[in-house]
Amino acid sequence: MVREELTRLTGNGNGTCGKDDCPNVYRTDSGSFIVQGDLSQAFTPPEGEGLVEIPESVLREAVRVLGW
Repeated sequence: MVREELTRLTGNGNGTCGKDDCPNVYRTDSGSFIVQGDLSQAFTPPEGEGLVEIPESVLREAVRVLGW
C-alpha cells in the first residue's frame, strides 16, 4: 500500500513535517485506519505491532471529518 491510496483525514500539508504533515490519520479502502505520529516508548507492544503518539486535536479532526 502506498500513501496515495489512503484518504488523509487530518492535516493540510503545512505542518511541522512539511508537505507530509505529521502527525496524521489516514483511512484505507477497507475502512481501517493508519496513524502517523511520534514513536512512543510507553510499553513494549507485541511482536509485529508498534506504538505512536498523536495529539488529541488530530483525533478530534479525524472524527469531525468522518462526521461521527
